[in-house]
Amino acid sequence: MWDLCTNSLDTAGLRGASYGDARLMHLRQRDLTTKNGRVGTLSQSESIGLGIRVLADGAWGFASTDRLTREGVAACAAQAVSLAKASALAKRSNVVLVPEQVYVDSWQSPFRKDPFEIPLETQLALLLAADAEMRRVKGVTLTETDMQFRKIDSWFASSAGSRIHQHKVISGCGIAATSFQDEEIQKRSYPNSFGGQHSLQGYELVEALDLMRNAPGIAEEAAALHSASQCPEKVGTLLLGGSQLGLQIHESIGHPIELDRVLGQEANFAGTSFLTLDQLNQLKYASSIVNVVADARLDHGQGLGTFAYDDEGVPAQCTDIIKDGKFRGYLSNRETAHLVGLDRSSGTMRTESWNRLPIIRMTNVSLLPGTWDYDDLIADTHDGILMETNRSWSIDDRRYQFQFSTEIGWEIKGGKKVRMLKNPSYSGITTEFWNSCDAICKFDHWTLWGTPNCGKGQPMQTMGTGHGASPARFRDVHIGTAFSSQ
Repeated sequence: MWDLCTNSLDTAGLRGASYGDARLMHLRQRDLTTKNGRVGTLSQSESIGLGIRVLADGAWGFASTDRLTREGVAACAAQAVSLAKASALAKRSNVVLVPEQVYVDSWQSPFRKDPFEIPLETQLALLLAADAEMRRVKGVTLTETDMQFRKIDSWFASSAGSRIHQHKVISGCGIAATSFQDEEIQKRSYPNSFGGQHSLQGYELVEALDLMRNAPGIAEEAAALHSASQCPEKVGTLLLGGSQLGLQIHESIGHPIELDRVLGQEANFAGTSFLTLDQLNQLKYASSIVNVVADARLDHGQGLGTFAYDDEGVPAQCTDIIKDGKFRGYLSNRETAHLVGLDRSSGTMRTESWNRLPIIRMTNVSLLPGTWDYDDLIADTHDGILMETNRSWSIDDRRYQFQFSTEIGWEIKGGKKVRMLKNPSYSGITTEFWNSCDAICKFDHWTLWGTPNCGKGQPMQTMGTGHGASPARFRDVHIGTAFSSQ
């Protein structure tokens, strides 16, 4: 593998590249789904190839190939240099990279059970059994389950001398029950919507989630929601469960801090950003109890944004995004870091595959835990609504005004959950919402949630991100109706 990487970089240098980095990646994936007791998806695939990125005449060029021979990777490197020289004819300025040290290293993500060593029959039997448990509940009309597994080997080499091998195993699974009655649809998911929970773990994640034990309760709630009261429309106190808060972080903090969006270099799938450069270290993003970090280190947890080195060969780091409520940092790479006064990249360049150019992506963008026990938070809330598990969301292309709905809500009166609510939703303005936060639960209630399907770029790249959160409370939120600035 290293010979192929080195050969491509040597060719790039001979063709006139001033810098180059090559990524050889071997990707394996397995996907299983069921629907109403029948197998929906049962697939396994793998892909291997090399992508090379070069600087020539002050501009980038990129090419990729699955012809893993000396001739194949040399031709790929030559194409990348030709593209860079062609791009240089239209450049506005030369690309400038902040320095980075040279690393020679090998890293493997921790896992106990390789999911690709577990028979398909065993995995499918568990999904079908959980599906059957949900179908036993009267009123449930659609049951769905899924498992996803990824194994990624990458070999990174740069013309500066770095040689980094990383091996990652990713697992995810979830279940969902849907109930149709008259013209109404209600749904409950476990442990989260949109595929459940995903993490940088092995098959032990699936076993820990205990799908069989949780399947009946999820199905019962889906059916019960039809007779629940409609979520009221009001301005009031909102409590968010950790998984919903994770998506709130993703949409209203994670995307706007991507520096390529801020600079207008990227706008696909999530728009631009309201976080212009003049707001760094100036904007009061949130209340003083809110602290958010972008942390790719394993110490932060086994998230989908965890790694040892990014796809520019920069070590994983922890970056303050919001510190005591103040906006403190962006997600940067070696090209953009100097534009915000940094002498080093924050290490956020990632690529979906060998045939895609690395771009700035979220790592684990997490709300740090607070000081509250969950039971105390409920008891301290005189009149409020608790919402859990995302159902849908909408946010403008600057990530400023948003609306979210969740699968289930609970009315809180006098410090107690008194009744289930259906069709809960809330809306607001990003900075007003985060400034209204007055309580965050402590680490005992904190989970690093995995979002496996974040889309960005053109052509689109789907990347996994992590978002740590514990339940939190927000005051004076628009509940049950879309926010209007009129």
